[in-house]
Amino acid sequence: MTVIFERSFERTLARLVADATNGQNFEAWTFDDRESRQQAERTLKEKGVRARIRNAYKPLVNAFIEEIDLQDVEAIEVRYPVHPNAPENRFRLEAYPLAAMVGNRPITFVARADSDFDYDVLLKSVAGSERRLKVLAPNRVHIDAAGETSVSPTGWLMRNGNATGERLATDYEQLFEETINAVTHFDWGATEPYFQELNIRVALPALDEALPIGDEVMSLREALHEDFYFSLLEFFQKKSGRPLGDRGLKPGQIVPQILPSSGDIFVRVETQPLTSRYWDGAEQQIETATEPVAVQQIEAELDKIGGEAFEALTRSGRTVRARYIKGRDAAVMISGGQHANETTGGAGALRAARRLAKLEGAHFTISPLENPDGYALHQRLRQDSPRHMYHAARYTALGDDLEYRSEETAGPYLFEKKIRFQAESLSGARLHVNLHGYPTHEWTRPLSGYVPRNFAMWTLPKGFFLIARYHSGWAAQAEQLLDKVTRHLGATPGLLDYNDRQIALYEIHAGETGFRIINGFPCLASIDDRHTVPMTLITEYPDETIYGDAFIAGHTAQMETVLSAYSAWQEIMASS
Repeated sequence: MTVIFERSFERTLARLVADATNGQNFEAWTFDDRESRQQAERTLKEKGVRARIRNAYKPLVNAFIEEIDLQDVEAIEVRYPVHPNAPENRFRLEAYPLAAMVGNRPITFVARADSDFDYDVLLKSVAGSERRLKVLAPNRVHIDAAGETSVSPTGWLMRNGNATGERLATDYEQLFEETINAVTHFDWGATEPYFQELNIRVALPALDEALPIGDEVMSLREALHEDFYFSLLEFFQKKSGRPLGDRGLKPGQIVPQILPSSGDIFVRVETQPLTSRYWDGAEQQIETATEPVAVQQIEAELDKIGGEAFEALTRSGRTVRARYIKGRDAAVMISGGQHANETTGGAGALRAARRLAKLEGAHFTISPLENPDGYALHQRLRQDSPRHMYHAARYTALGDDLEYRSEETAGPYLFEKKIRFQAESLSGARLHVNLHGYPTHEWTRPLSGYVPRNFAMWTLPKGFFLIARYHSGWAAQAEQLLDKVTRHLGATPGLLDYNDRQIALYEIHAGETGFRIINGFPCLASIDDRHTVPMTLITEYPDETIYGDAFIAGHTAQMETVLSAYSAWQEIMASS
């Protein structure tokens, strides 16, 4: 264990209060929750200071929550800036999910031909009058940890009626920058993996605020976790000479733990050894599981399914377990848990396998938890904040995406990926149904350009998404598969309405979708020769952070996908 960086930070709100004197007035934008900002305002008032302290994170959404009265308003127009160093829809995305928060009032977003950091809001009343507001969105243009030019939210301070103001380097930003700086200047040597676990433990006094839309939440701690994780991945990608976004990078397991505190702001960065333990919860009825299933129960469910057992080991020493059910049908590989924070795939795979195993001639492999090292990390992190998406648990203990390992390039690190090669070798399957998920609420990187770099398409939920990847010459079968599966899924109660709601909100805030809608489901289909199996059907259910009935609906959709894909594949292969 090596300590790399350790520091406490003065809270920006405390400094604003300490520096203010009787008779002053100011407006400030900081990265703080509503309760903390309002408490600071009350303390300042007692000192004879008039202060308005707003949130630097998602300022337009917070303005509608905290300041803008919509009584008698029947329509809203928002004009947003377009900056040359940011995506065209960057400030429209930052306004998400405003369109769903204003009731049935129509809201229009119009791009503005300047890069001023503010929104123009026009409120049209029932009586025909109009009210215009300017909502400041303080940002700065800077070079981020990956060496890229970013436009990121920042603190701001306007004193005594000065309408221009100046940047306020907040505690949130200082903590991030100094921690990144310490990690990037440490001597990590020249060879991957650079560590077992790189732990970034932060205490931050910021409460999450749930929004009245789906699973949406305003969380500074979750956003900081995401920015630390992907910023450090990008640093190690550049260090190793890889392009940004390269999923084959093996730095080790990067683990930001952003914990709530009562007021202190503190960070400690250290390397830690890997462990092989799990943080299992209680056993559940698999058909009605309301949270991610315990590993011990996954193994017991596999035993009930039967068939030939096969397995692979991970870097930490955990075991990937799978089963092969041999039969006469066209074989299908079924897998879940490649990205371990995507939580409904494993339960859906197990439920489908239980049903398939009862069919005469059934022929399939089932591997419901391909990434147990990531799954254990997800279990551990969920103990702190169960509704955070925790992308640090997405990849393996090597820090890579197991899908990007091949027998030719993995060297001594094939580990989890062996399970797929064994499944293909045992079954001869030509179809792989690979169950995934993505964030149920908005995913941001507020200190590195806001929109998650290389994952912009997944920043907002947009319904149950299907992706077909196929070898050259298999396009017709891919189209048949998508048509048959989406027709089947359309009969699942509530699923089409769920898709319609999310896609409509996505279109308002993201603009052009970039995907096809097949029978009510967003889909992509493309040639991809990277996989050894000629046809791969990937599911993407918005499942990161859901529990209860929403979790049941998620793994039911995953199960129905497997069952319909298996049935469709028999028809497709029989007619080919």
